[in-house]
Amino acid sequence: MNASLHFDLEALTRYLTVHVPGFQGPLSVEKFPGGQSNPTFLLHAQSGRYVLRRQPPGALLKSAHAVDREFRVLSALGRTAFPVARAFHLCEDRDVIGSLFYVMSYEDGRIFWNPALPEVPLEERGFVYDALLGTMAALHDVDIDEAGLSDYGRPGDYFARQIDVWTKQYRAAQTDTLEAMESLIDWLPAHCPAEGGKPTLVHGDFRIDNLIFTHGAPQVRAVLDWELSTLGNPLADIAYFCMCLRLPPSSHIAGLAGLNRAALGVPEEESIVERYCELRGIASIENWNFYLAFSFFRLAAIAQGVKKRALSGNASNEKARQVGEMAGALARMATDLI
Repeated sequence: MNASLHFDLEALTRYLTVHVPGFQGPLSVEKFPGGQSNPTFLLHAQSGRYVLRRQPPGALLKSAHAVDREFRVLSALGRTAFPVARAFHLCEDRDVIGSLFYVMSYEDGRIFWNPALPEVPLEERGFVYDALLGTMAALHDVDIDEAGLSDYGRPGDYFARQIDVWTKQYRAAQTDTLEAMESLIDWLPAHCPAEGGKPTLVHGDFRIDNLIFTHGAPQVRAVLDWELSTLGNPLADIAYFCMCLRLPPSSHIAGLAGLNRAALGVPEEESIVERYCELRGIASIENWNFYLAFSFFRLAAIAQGVKKRALSGNASNEKARQVGEMAGALARMATDLI
């Protein structure tokens, strides 16, 4: 056993042999480099490759690291035409590897870590973005009743509830005073736009590096990382995606700030929003800056949680402290919008 993996491979092999149909050892494991929240591992077995997502060890914030919710939404979407990995098994017995985990299929394809898409020919980059937006729109058009997800989140007042949740998460992880966060905690609840319409499934972390594209074609094979998914307002996903693109290219989540998008062959933010609206059949998005500011606020709260875990010694990535230090800058970017 590799001690850095923090679990017993022999015990895991025995468990998966019983609970995952067709699984055959021996088993070797390597950790994916990402995964600030839920550590993710590639499993190599005689029966093929699998992916394991687990809760991190140690004390966890309430409602965070909900791998059981990830497994549920993957299982539900696996019964639809929406592109996700196949969910094989959820283990709720913490004695197996020390925390909850689930196993899903390994989906071979391309992950684009840089939204400038340097590995894609210039003339094809727009098609990649269009495939991404088509997938996002398809997610928001999933019939949650038919998918068995009508109780996956509370209906109504999505942004008000999210602001309250992430304020509490931020307070629980707070290590110092960030004036910009204090301003947002006051401003955001007082400026929530009125919400109407039926809630949709919201991914919560919809960015380009959470998608697997097929080899040789601008087609999405699978959407990853469903930890923050819930029922809510779909505008949260499109605003979060555009917010990520506003980040500097050198940040932990690489963005496009300061780059010439036209020269890169990638769409401007206005075109992205217009295309999303076209795909969803809506006229326009009012109060755009609110949705962007909320996205920066929520990501700042998440970064603060990563910082807290790093200081506590149970973060899943060696760059966790660096990520945590982003909280203040993200909050300031939000206050610039309001």
